[in-house]
Amino acid sequence: MTAMNPKILPGRPVIRQLDEAAINRIAAGEVVERPASAVKELVENALDAGARRIDIAYADGGKTLIRVSDDGCGMTADDLPLALSRHATSKIDGSDLLNIRSFGFRGEALPSLGAVGRLKITSRAEDAEAAGIAVAGGRIAPVRPAALTRGTVVELRDLFYATPARLKFLRSDRAEAQAIKDVVQRLAMAEPHVGFTLRDVTGGGEGKPILRADAEQGELFDALGQRLRTLIGAEFADNALAIDAEREGIRLTGFAALPTYSRGAAIEQFLFVNGRPVRDKLLIGALRAAYMDVLSRDRHPAAVLNLTCDPERVDVNAHPAKAEVRFREPGVARGLIVSGLRHALAEAGHRASSTVAGATLGAMRPEPSAGGVPRIYQMDRPSQTALRMAHAAQAPLAPELAEATARFERPTAPLPVEESAEQHPLGAARAQVHENYIIAQTATGLVIVDQHAAHERLVYERLKRQRAESGVAAQALLIPEIAELSPGDAQLLLDHATTLAGLGLTIEPFGGGAVAVRETPALLGEVNATALLKDILDELHDAGDSQRLQGRIDAVLSRMACHGSIRSGRRMQADEMNALLREMERTPLSGQCNHGRPTYVELKLTDIERLFGRT
Repeated sequence: MTAMNPKILPGRPVIRQLDEAAINRIAAGEVVERPASAVKELVENALDAGARRIDIAYADGGKTLIRVSDDGCGMTADDLPLALSRHATSKIDGSDLLNIRSFGFRGEALPSLGAVGRLKITSRAEDAEAAGIAVAGGRIAPVRPAALTRGTVVELRDLFYATPARLKFLRSDRAEAQAIKDVVQRLAMAEPHVGFTLRDVTGGGEGKPILRADAEQGELFDALGQRLRTLIGAEFADNALAIDAEREGIRLTGFAALPTYSRGAAIEQFLFVNGRPVRDKLLIGALRAAYMDVLSRDRHPAAVLNLTCDPERVDVNAHPAKAEVRFREPGVARGLIVSGLRHALAEAGHRASSTVAGATLGAMRPEPSAGGVPRIYQMDRPSQTALRMAHAAQAPLAPELAEATARFERPTAPLPVEESAEQHPLGAARAQVHENYIIAQTATGLVIVDQHAAHERLVYERLKRQRAESGVAAQALLIPEIAELSPGDAQLLLDHATTLAGLGLTIEPFGGGAVAVRETPALLGEVNATALLKDILDELHDAGDSQRLQGRIDAVLSRMACHGSIRSGRRMQADEMNALLREMERTPLSGQCNHGRPTYVELKLTDIERLFGRT
């Protein structure tokens, strides 16, 4: 049998080498999605050049002009043509792609920008003359002498003029300008010792300043704290906890806000890996898990966190725009974020939203829903078993909560009025108003405590300690529930069977992709085991770990604590109020209730005097 000659096949595709212009435009499509992407690449180049001051200007949302000026090391006339050739860089050794310590390393940004826009570079290195080069639509002009004191100025005009179809996918000028601001803001957080200026020069002239952050001085934590105060605001800085934790060679630093300072969307979550801004699902999931026990589901934590590790332990080349990373040991990175944040929140103890009453009251103010009805903080509806336990907690001799509430119910001799308030952070109780709020005097002002919210947190923490000591009670199913899954999903669940058993969920293999559920947590009452397993699987696939089951159990314990705590409208004696204050000072996370609202407000004497015009 004679083989058919492929040359005679009609319509056979022919393999051929793409020309340089097409290659650069394809690369631009991967790296430069919008004007903000171009700004990111150019500012990162400036940072890699050692700049201490970077000025960014744009017009029409970056569509017609982007100009980045820096005072970095600059380039010589011989360097400029190389900078515009693909895969040419001074930032890495070509033989070592794992030890990457710079922002840019692919050598694609400048040639990609020159392929889809009109690019002009003017630069001057030390002990060299300034020079300039221009490229438009991939066509490079000769190097020419230029005038520049130091550093580099990169000017990009008419982005995507060479690929006009891309312009149709850009958003409005305002939306593109906001994206540019977001990029510059994140890079300014990553480098607090570098000064940044962002201006909108639409219409010509000096333009309108959009963002200005002068270079901060001092150690990293001090510099970052001041930079965040400038970029995010004083309220975040006043409510933020410094984070510094380390595990197995990975270090976590930054600032995380108290639960009482939370947002309705994830708009104040800034994550970095070795100083590189990233949007990584693993890290975002870990941040959410760390706050799971102190925030209601519709609230989002605020944090600025940087993970630092050996570059060889993280792959920053997993995404063309380097927006995602891949850790060699993802479980270590995730565990560090969860444990580091939880430890910091626990150490904050009874600290509430802010010592400034206005900021705290603003955090407490309910947000109206679309229908104008105030938002109600409410956990999942508990099972009948949980309700019976909660109702039993109200009984005088309820064993589950008798110890937790006895100290506030037991009559004791009232504390002497002359006891010094300076002995206690939350002061000494002086009065109760509206049968719900405790007024306590401190050395520097006064504290107003929501008695129900505070005691709810105290009882909740006690219930969690009891659960940790005795485990989660499981109820055996009369007939095991069989969940039909894929073999891979079934194995993934069975790999975590020991952890799930510790939470009262016992599973066994049942052949093929089936899993048999033998026991479920008693606190949850009747559950749809198959649906629960699928929810757990979703989290395991997404984040490598699951907090779904523990979250549901914690929600029930939270509801039990609510029913078992001191109710609003109940009169309290001085010794009861002071016992509550002392317990708050000893209990982690007592500064916020189970849903993330503050349990107390502190008014400094200076705040009170300002109210009465005494300053």
